Amino acid sequence: MLSKSQARAFFLGGTFLFGAIFVFLTIDTLRQNDTRTNAQNLTEDVLKGKEIWEKNNCMGCHTLLGEGAYYAPDLTKVVERRGVSWIDVFLDDPQAMFPGERKMVKYNFTKEEKGQVIAFLDWVGKIDANGWPPKPNIPVGSITTAVPPQTTSSVVKVSQPEKFSQLCVACHAVGGKGGNVGPALDHVGSKFDVDYLNRWLIDPQVIKPGTNMPKLPLSDTERKDIVTYLSALK
Repeated sequence: MLSKSQARAFFLGGTFLFGAIFVFLTIDTLRQNDTRTNAQNLTEDVLKGKEIWEKNNCMGCHTLLGEGAYYAPDLTKVVERRGVSWIDVFLDDPQAMFPGERKMVKYNFTKEEKGQVIAFLDWVGKIDANGWPPKPNIPVGSITTAVPPQTTSSVVKVSQPEKFSQLCVACHAVGGKGGNVGPALDHVGSKFDVDYLNRWLIDPQVIKPGTNMPKLPLSDTERKDIVTYLSALK
């Protein structure tokens, strides 16, 4: 059993030790504050994007950093997950990207406003949130992936363009991988020639008025790369 002097020394020593630890951790947290909160990258576009986010009550459906509603997907890492180009097209017309599935309102943002919203989401995604949102812990082998049926189609020797991976696979599948909103593109090269594919990508509405496919923001080089890739899918 401790004497009074020993108990007093134990109490004072413990208080000093844990007080010092608390002060050290507080100073260390404040020292890293600007870097971890991404405050050094705040720009006018980011602030404008935040205003648009709040004005349209986006948190009424979405979450950021765990705050908001859970009706729609968390958008903390949406730029990392989807890419700028995909979000830009999606904001033009959410229903066109996922007809009959998405309930998101078409806000008719201007090009500048879309850029500001994307800048805000990109800024949020770069905040050091200690791994939030957590990635799903899915054991290997716990999910059965459907194996696409074997076909006699020729092997594609053209690598998949980056823009195709960013935009097209959200709706279309190739080799069993991708979305199912639009038709699979495994044999599209045997159905349509280069000229048709090129005109289709320039403006789908001109070729097929009323189609759900949106007009994609592609440069001439990006469109040419995608057409070359699609032409090889036979």
